[in-house]
Amino acid sequence: MHDLTALILSASYFGILAIVFAETGLLVGFFLPGDSLLLAAGVLAANGDLNLGGVMVAVIVGAVLGCVAGYWIGHRFGRNIFSQPNAKFFKPEYITRAELFFQKYGWLAVILARFVPVVRTLVPTMAGVSRMPLGLFNLYNIAGAVLWGVSVPALGYYLGGLIPNLDRYILIIVGGVAVVSVIPIIFKVVQARRA
Repeated sequence: MHDLTALILSASYFGILAIVFAETGLLVGFFLPGDSLLLAAGVLAANGDLNLGGVMVAVIVGAVLGCVAGYWIGHRFGRNIFSQPNAKFFKPEYITRAELFFQKYGWLAVILARFVPVVRTLVPTMAGVSRMPLGLFNLYNIAGAVLWGVSVPALGYYLGGLIPNLDRYILIIVGGVAVVSVIPIIFKVVQARRA
């Protein structure tokens, strides 16, 4: 926790914004600390080291801009990647599947993806690949960013004020949150393989 705390305090609000932007918008950002960063920033706000409102604004702005960048990457380059008929991983039929998925579940996917590691990195790009209407995407993008950017730091703030020395246990809590957030994905994958 000490390393994450030191990183957050040294980078401050701009660093939080930049990390959230990279994690949600750039495909290489999937390994960055999303939920753990937000929880830890909330705990630091409870300790008086950061302002909770400033943390929330940084997260929301970074998340909205990151998703827009991810959308445009998918919109601009995605179809070319999926155009090879004999491709092993990026098959052309995946575009059709993505289009059908976003027509049916687009709003839900864009909003709820915020709360699932790795998925929050992929969904904006796939929304761009599937040509989800930009206006609708941005509406759901902003709604998801506000929900995620307010609730997770607020949870960290609440727990930081409730439990003394929580910063010593934040990695255990973050690990538990990561496990719980991956369970629905595993369940859906197993369910899809059976069908």
